[in-house]
Amino acid sequence: MRLLMKRVVPAFICLFVFAFPVSGETPSSSSAGHATDVHDDAHANAEESHAAVEDAHGGGHGHLNLGEILPFWSCIPFAGMLLSIALMPLLLPNFWHHHFGKISAFWAAAMGIPFLIAFKGGAIYEILHIILADYVPFIILLWSLYTVSGGILLKGSLRGTPMVNTAILVLGTILASWMGTTGAAMLLIRPFLRANNYRKNRTFMVVFFIFLVANVGGSLTPLGDPPLFLGFLHGVTFFWTFKIMPHMLLVAVLLLVVYFFLDTYFYRKEGAKAPQESGVKQPLKLEGTYNFIFLGGIVGAVLMSGIVDWGEVTTFGIHRATQDWTRDGLLIALGIASLLATPTRLREDNDFTWFPIIEVAYLFIGIFITMIPCLLILKAGPHGAFAFLINAVEKPYHYFWITGALSAFLDNAPTYLTFFNTALGSFYADLTEAQAVPLLMTERAIYLQAISTGAVFFGACSYIGNAPNFMVRSIAEEAGTPMPSFFGYILKYSLVFLIPCFVVVSIIFF
Repeated sequence: MRLLMKRVVPAFICLFVFAFPVSGETPSSSSAGHATDVHDDAHANAEESHAAVEDAHGGGHGHLNLGEILPFWSCIPFAGMLLSIALMPLLLPNFWHHHFGKISAFWAAAMGIPFLIAFKGGAIYEILHIILADYVPFIILLWSLYTVSGGILLKGSLRGTPMVNTAILVLGTILASWMGTTGAAMLLIRPFLRANNYRKNRTFMVVFFIFLVANVGGSLTPLGDPPLFLGFLHGVTFFWTFKIMPHMLLVAVLLLVVYFFLDTYFYRKEGAKAPQESGVKQPLKLEGTYNFIFLGGIVGAVLMSGIVDWGEVTTFGIHRATQDWTRDGLLIALGIASLLATPTRLREDNDFTWFPIIEVAYLFIGIFITMIPCLLILKAGPHGAFAFLINAVEKPYHYFWITGALSAFLDNAPTYLTFFNTALGSFYADLTEAQAVPLLMTERAIYLQAISTGAVFFGACSYIGNAPNFMVRSIAEEAGTPMPSFFGYILKYSLVFLIPCFVVVSIIFF
């Protein structure tokens, strides 16, 4: 590891230093945020005030759009981070288990250090922005949902037959649009795993849980998935997303039917018999139901932060809306309240540990930081290294597949915003956003449907495509369910089950 650090980091430094002209001026970026936390990107005044911040960093010199000058290979550290997540658990499982945090830090440094040397103030701004405005709210939201849902315990004689499992997936798919994919996934994954702890073949169950509950189910409202909330904040009406209900129902029904037949096949092949309960059969009951109050508070806090406007707060030169800081504080308070209100015994009975959220926190700080060049280039549109992708987008199915492909590996929120703005610029270049968005929702609704479904559906294609995916995987592995590797998930499940569904959606709707 030390040898790798000594050799690779200097190589990245040389690549950056010699690839970019570094003058006495401090370059800066006019690309403000990354929209990973969708609420921050809703505030246009934060974007407008970016120039003032950049003047402070650059001393009033000319401004550079980093996304327009960063080369394609500046995404190498991000690729390295993804390959580490994909390969090291297979090739070096013990090393990975004990040092995944250090590996994440290594790739973050491999991007961050050369980036800072080459772009100084502009790089500081971008790194601070993605940490304060994106990563911190992201991990606070996940932590609060993980903590609160871990205090809700389903007890009783629930056994995972094909019918019961399919019913749980249907319930989770419905809940995901109203309490968010993360909330629904964290609420149901433990009962789902316990119901099937006597089954031999459980891997495919968790994968379909990720498909449906952690992704596709969040399609119907802006509360369901970050990209749709981002659209809501930019003028898409709350119930407009019901226009993609046919798309969502088609994918959900196809996946549920396939799941039911798979589960039935393995159930019969295993000769699975639900173990006999000692004594009287226990009826189903929920403990820790007061945590639903905290869960409702989390949903309310997120919704509040996207509706009200209480001005801005500047922290280390990063502009964030006051209501966003307020939301983060409320989420922390609700999580702490859940910890205090829930007996330790209940969490122990629920097999609750902190490892999954710690793993997500360590890995995603590396993902977020190494993703900065990718997002900046993407935001540069036709003027960046991804111009060949942006310029290729013309037809509705182009929007669906390209938005989706990028959403599978990058944050789906900024991907949504990029192609949302691409559509506005293509069709309504002379209109303001307030004038153009209603027309996009009506005259060009098929394009917005393509962007919305691509951003939400394709989040299921990889473990990092959407926030709850990796956490569900971690919880399942901790409970003793073997999960496929990063590439195994894509090759054995996404390409086999998801992509054919998306082809059908594309043919029928786009």
